[in-house]
Amino acid sequence: MLSNKKDIRALSKEQLRDFFTENGDKAFRGNQVYEWLWQKGVHSFSDMTNISKETREMLQNNFVINHIEVDQMQRSSDGTVKNAVRLHDGLVVESVLIPTETRTTACVSSQVGCSLDCQFCATARLKRMRNLNPDEIYDQVAAINKESLLYYNHKLSNIVFMGMGEPLMNYNNVLKAIEKITSPEGLGISPKRITVSTSGVPKMIKKLADDEVKFNLAVSLHSAIDEVRTQIMPFNKNFPLADLKEALQYWYAKTKRRVTYEYIVWNGINDTRDAINALVKFCKHIPCKVNLIEYNPIDDGDFQQANAKAIDDYISILEMNDIIVNVRRSRGKDIDAACGQLANKS
Repeated sequence: MLSNKKDIRALSKEQLRDFFTENGDKAFRGNQVYEWLWQKGVHSFSDMTNISKETREMLQNNFVINHIEVDQMQRSSDGTVKNAVRLHDGLVVESVLIPTETRTTACVSSQVGCSLDCQFCATARLKRMRNLNPDEIYDQVAAINKESLLYYNHKLSNIVFMGMGEPLMNYNNVLKAIEKITSPEGLGISPKRITVSTSGVPKMIKKLADDEVKFNLAVSLHSAIDEVRTQIMPFNKNFPLADLKEALQYWYAKTKRRVTYEYIVWNGINDTRDAINALVKFCKHIPCKVNLIEYNPIDDGDFQQANAKAIDDYISILEMNDIIVNVRRSRGKDIDAACGQLANKS
């Protein structure tokens, strides 16, 4: 049941301090509550054990803590963990813990559904219902951090905003969440270990640069030919490659940080020499690297993984042009947790 009380995590530390002074208490009480909410991650006022019972009851009477619940957790044969995360209003998103020998990475969602229309992505088939709040994004990371400690005996090392939704279409909430995630009063994760992945919204990429963000930027590119990219990512008609190029040049001029291009090669779509040459040309605009990503089918025949020779051609020609290229093998395919598969089917 939804409550009319205000979600206490929507308040800043200063607003919490003001609340206590306005109610005849000491301002430092707000600091204590803030620490419980973010650094210790409690979901109940009764767990705030260094605060008097009367104060906890006052908080209970005025506020709620709208926290997530991990509704269902699935573990893949390769160690990947997928969480179906139920939000306070009953909607569900998914997030993923991806382990390797040296680190664990959280892949988190930023929207319920997605407002874009990438033809190869399962999430794009879901209507965008709403943006996630900063605390809902934060809670996904906190939950995966606990799972990393439980299953792999070390803290979460990296975060990628590559789950459900387009992060730059939920700009303010994503940045507020990252501020909490990176704060010593939150999870204290370095922004250098966070990557925000966008399908390419030029105006918002420029805003990231103007806001002097410290995290990394990745772009789901998949083709450097406008006609092909519009076929597979129809929103490209409104955000063409020329505009994307200009925004990325602006980003690099401001931040001096290379961009990662995420790129899937499909049979009969972008597996030609012309497609490779166009990518090489696009990569020359700013320092970058290319991640060639294994495709994960979503139950139709329109998109099929290109053959090994096409992948090898991409690798050899990119390397010949001194462009860093990595091949990313997907994890968690047996539980629909791989890239492009998140669609609340759990």
